[in-house]
Amino acid sequence: MIKALIFDFDGLIVDTESPEFQAWREVFAAHGHDLSLDLWANLVGRPRNYFDMYAYFKELNGPLTDLDALRCRRRARVIQLVLEQPVLPGVTQWLSEAKALGLKIGLASSSGGDYVRGHLRRLNLLDYFDATKCFEDTDSHKPAPEPYLAVLHAIGVEPGEAVALEDSPNGVAAAKAAGMFCVAVPNPITRRLPLDHADHRLDSLAQEPLWRLLSRADMAGKD
Repeated sequence: MIKALIFDFDGLIVDTESPEFQAWREVFAAHGHDLSLDLWANLVGRPRNYFDMYAYFKELNGPLTDLDALRCRRRARVIQLVLEQPVLPGVTQWLSEAKALGLKIGLASSSGGDYVRGHLRRLNLLDYFDATKCFEDTDSHKPAPEPYLAVLHAIGVEPGEAVALEDSPNGVAAAKAAGMFCVAVPNPITRRLPLDHADHRLDSLAQEPLWRLLSRADMAGKD
């Protein structure tokens, strides 16, 4: 029987992936370069220290590149774009229904805790979560299973008793490596990426009622 839902954050609760990619593409384009989706796709779901985009940009543009000024401008643009993003369809409804059903609710993210919890608080969603594990809470990160295993431990639930909700190939890989049933819910960036290793795929959480997904996961666990 399913006892918990564990959410990713970036691209699953709020589409932060599109603003990040858009802001970087604008920077690259302003300097006569293209940032390919293929390069970006490999970074989705990974921690920020996996690949130094600023160092890559400096490599392309020369040693005189003012990275401090670039960081300030780009972060301001990302913040502007992210604040314009709504909670993605179906998320609040699933959180409310999960809470009403007595399910544990967790969050496993490769982003920093202040960033994630700050956005959840701003969106009035933080109180839904029984546990949140972010970049600083584990030594290994997605696609490794440790973020999910840390949440499972915190809420006292076994992997086979929980459903993971993810938007990226790296996130799905992490959830599956943790032994969980995983639902892929891609955003405009990740819907072009391979997500066939997920157990189920939805265009949005509004596409299917929570009770049906729980039944689907229960049946998969009995096979």
